[in-house]
Amino acid sequence: MLSSSKTIRPALAVFAGLLAHAGAQTPATPVKGTPQAPAPKRSLGGGEYPDYDPAAVERGHKLFVTTCAFCHGANAKGGETGPDLLRSVLVLDDENGNKIGQVVLNGRPDKGMPKFSLTPEQISDIATFLHDRIKAAALRGTYQILNIVVGDPKAGEAYFNGAAGCSGCHSVTGDLAHIGSKYDAVGVQQHIVMPREERYGRSRGPVTAPITVTVTMPQGESFNGTLVRIDDFTVSLVDSNGDLRTFTRNGDNPKVEIHDPLKGHIDLLAKYTDSDIHNLTAYLVTLK
Repeated sequence: MLSSSKTIRPALAVFAGLLAHAGAQTPATPVKGTPQAPAPKRSLGGGEYPDYDPAAVERGHKLFVTTCAFCHGANAKGGETGPDLLRSVLVLDDENGNKIGQVVLNGRPDKGMPKFSLTPEQISDIATFLHDRIKAAALRGTYQILNIVVGDPKAGEAYFNGAAGCSGCHSVTGDLAHIGSKYDAVGVQQHIVMPREERYGRSRGPVTAPITVTVTMPQGESFNGTLVRIDDFTVSLVDSNGDLRTFTRNGDNPKVEIHDPLKGHIDLLAKYTDSDIHNLTAYLVTLK
């Protein structure tokens, strides 16, 4: 949970062009080598859905977090610059990565999205994760939350103060004091696995400081402000006067430094095990 200031790789915008591409109705050619599965039955109206392989969903989630979460959020519901992929027509029409793969492998140069090298298996896993998320959203009315406090509070406390590094930024007598009284177990766990949610009004948690950026020109002049958009070709920010500034990028020129207060949280998403999440939840809910 440590926050840090590091440059976010522009390649994290891998899915930024998905919705822009969604309007095209030209039939997509399956990605060469991509494992093909029978067309799943899915309907936003509550039709049948396949049972997705849990291992593939987990692999796809981890890969999505490390490559796409900066733009689209850790759960694909929208992020800093990317849209909600669970509502994307292209994703809804995709079968085992055949349409998603075309966009990922070919890029969208006109939209600032570079080509991204993923194997057919990785594309299939990401597609499986996205379709599983769509299924969960469509069937949310039938989902029942059971008791999720199944972890070990002592192990959670050790993880908080040790491997996770939470205590480097948070204090159980400060910002996290009485968190177990402020939120139920579901709310606590949601803050762990979806740290950006409060930034979009989807949570009752405190508003997190925005991502900021410093752009330093070759001559030494620098500009600071709230990050609006970044890709391989441009970076845009809003300065303290409220003015929008956009700079053309050519490799490392100008120098761009991203300051994300949730960087540590996002990094942990790719490292958490189920036990880590349950133990951390079990510990935090004891902080009454």
